Amino acid sequence: MLLSLFLVSCSTNSTTSIPANRSNYQDLAAFFDAWRVFRAPPRVNNVPDFSVESMKTQFQDLMLWKKALAEFPISDWPVTAQVDWHLIRAEMNGLDFDHRVLMPWQRDPAYYVYFYPSDTDVPMREGPMIEGSIEASYYTYPLSAEDVSEIEAGLAIIPELNRQARVNLTGNARDLWVKGIESIKDQSNDLESFAEQVSSTHPVLAELSRTAKASSDSLAVWLEEQAPSKTGLSGVGKENMTWALKNIHYVNLTWEEEVLIVKRELARAHASLRLEENRNRALQELEKMTDAETYDRELNLAVDQYMAFMEEEQIMPMKPYMDLALRERMGQFRPNDGIRGFFDEVTYRHALPMRSHGNHWFDLARMREEPHSSPIRHRPLWYNIFAGRAEGMATGMEEMMMHAGIMDDKPQARELVWILLAQRAARALGGLYQQGGVMTLEEAAKFASKWTPRGYLPWDGNTIQHEQHFYLRQPAYAESYVIGKVEIEALIAEYARQREDTFTLYQFMDDFNGVGMIPVSLINWEMNGDASEIETLTANK
Repeated sequence: MLLSLFLVSCSTNSTTSIPANRSNYQDLAAFFDAWRVFRAPPRVNNVPDFSVESMKTQFQDLMLWKKALAEFPISDWPVTAQVDWHLIRAEMNGLDFDHRVLMPWQRDPAYYVYFYPSDTDVPMREGPMIEGSIEASYYTYPLSAEDVSEIEAGLAIIPELNRQARVNLTGNARDLWVKGIESIKDQSNDLESFAEQVSSTHPVLAELSRTAKASSDSLAVWLEEQAPSKTGLSGVGKENMTWALKNIHYVNLTWEEEVLIVKRELARAHASLRLEENRNRALQELEKMTDAETYDRELNLAVDQYMAFMEEEQIMPMKPYMDLALRERMGQFRPNDGIRGFFDEVTYRHALPMRSHGNHWFDLARMREEPHSSPIRHRPLWYNIFAGRAEGMATGMEEMMMHAGIMDDKPQARELVWILLAQRAARALGGLYQQGGVMTLEEAAKFASKWTPRGYLPWDGNTIQHEQHFYLRQPAYAESYVIGKVEIEALIAEYARQREDTFTLYQFMDDFNGVGMIPVSLINWEMNGDASEIETLTANK
């Protein structure tokens, strides 16, 4: 998949023609393939071109693509086919939003990061990124000759891309600019580490990596020189945020409605935590693990317990790949050197709560081992359109599995579940407030820290600083954990209401996982036959 994305992105898409046939689903599948070629940034000499003229041309052509998509006669198609049409529409609106509002190539220095050393737990990397970027962790080591050649080509792009950034970055978004400097510096460090990793086996690769590092260092210096002149807000505003929710992410809520819902979840998490604490007042407080042996034992035990519980309680169909998918992501013990983040504060006290959040790894393994039959859904959606489904389900599983009974004999671990929800809600409000122009990044980080119990989330720590920067870069992601969870709870309610006498959680989960990584409102249409949300979202658009 990585190779195909890279090769597609190397195409010059300014000449991509819109397929003429637009009458049936097979035409839609061909249209989608052509759209994906067009959607990638134009390239000149293999380097992504984000010049003013290039972006102007792409935006003008996008309007033709949107008009062509609207010509498909989908009203009599099966619901599954209509859903696929809406997924293409959502991606087109994502590119539209990039050009009209977000303009990451102009406002966001972190957009020019092109080398990523570690993987992610959702179908595609979170936040705006350049198609064709180097995902170093997705390769198999030792590298094949083909992989070496591909990475060399990617590394060779970075110096020219960094030079182009100095011309393109004309925005005045202060928080994006200042935090973006850190992202470019992180890339420099990652490139140096990669050079050291491959220096003995692939010296040319190491040399290209160090050249890319030097150009990143130079870009960081330039960004720092420009930083004092950057004074503007970085959020997109409430109206733009609402447009993105409804037209890209298919969430039928406004900015104000999301704030209200997340506030309710934050209060519920805090109140529930205090009730749990009162219930457990005679018990000793959980202590953090202090050595690698204990960590490995407890993490493996937590996976054993979680997998057994899912099987015995008939939560969902369990597949052979699931155990390994979860066990591979346990991580390694790190000494308490002061740099652990929020999730370590939880996991090092009890390993079980975050195993439920590991539903992410089930999702990714399922996409790999059991790809969706749809030619549109078996590939990750751009613009994090999957966020509500991916993050909402992973977050929701923590509380749902607690209610299902997995922590009945672990009362203190229940407290951690409520702390996790409080943290997700607090940072979601911070993200919403940033986008709405209510708070700066620092203010949002302090807000999230204030409302995360027990001091587990210091405002100046790496966890919240990284998260609030990322949520500022990608509108609608910060709250997707909580809003997606709420959407899925409503989905379960309607699914069960329609099947009052036959409902089983096992069947719901099987049906739910079979639909794919798409917005929950579209899942509701496909699973429950309820098109009302989609009709509202697309009315007069």
